Amino acid sequence: MEKVRSADGTEIAFDRLGDGPPVVLVSGASCTRAVHAPLAGLLAAEFTVLNHDRRGRGGSGDTAPYTVEREIEDLDALIGAAGGSAALFGNSSGAVLALRAAAAGLPVTRLALWEPPFMLDPDAPRRQWEYASRLAELLGAGRRGDAMALFMATVGLPGEMVETMRRAPMWPELEALAHTLAYDAAVMGDGTLPPGLISSVKAPVLVLHGTGTGSWTGEMARALTAALPDARSQVLEGQSHDVDWEVLAPALRGFLME
Repeated sequence: MEKVRSADGTEIAFDRLGDGPPVVLVSGASCTRAVHAPLAGLLAAEFTVLNHDRRGRGGSGDTAPYTVEREIEDLDALIGAAGGSAALFGNSSGAVLALRAAAAGLPVTRLALWEPPFMLDPDAPRRQWEYASRLAELLGAGRRGDAMALFMATVGLPGEMVETMRRAPMWPELEALAHTLAYDAAVMGDGTLPPGLISSVKAPVLVLHGTGTGSWTGEMARALTAALPDARSQVLEGQSHDVDWEVLAPALRGFLME
């Protein structure tokens, strides 16, 4: 494990694997760098892969108050550690953070996104506001387990599955990440496509989605691809939001090596 210091002094922990053009992996909500470790291994033969813990998670530090701009600065520091420019792969809400980083002008060479959870229906901002507000209430009351359960229910896990997970040995590890759910809520904003921001992304973009998550992913991918200046989409048949890295890696490899 290595560490790099972000602009506000926060130390960001990461693993560096392989040798080749650099790519930084950006995880989604409730995840540490362990989630992307298998993907990093699959890409390491062709790339220098920086797989990091986002702030507040795993081996990384945290500094209050949180802002999305600080996480963009974290990515800037990681890109600096990679040599000054890098491709980004973002997963779920991490894909939205990666988009925001590229739009902010970071030296991003290519941008690959797995199912950024943008919502297209008119009711999306209301749902996102209600979720973020309730999440803040629970975290403010120290109810970390309830906050994590709220997140899981919001992303579609059945209630009985959430209750089973709450009794599992891994639950304390998830509770330890609960405060960072508010960070991802901030990254998502009102949950809809931000056209002005998206039009600022200059790097080539690949928007990836599966057929097993739901029809919304295809609709989102088409809308996002149309809004970006230089983008295309790719479907991975049979894949759900919890994508198989063995299936995703070849698609990433092909795009990143162009």
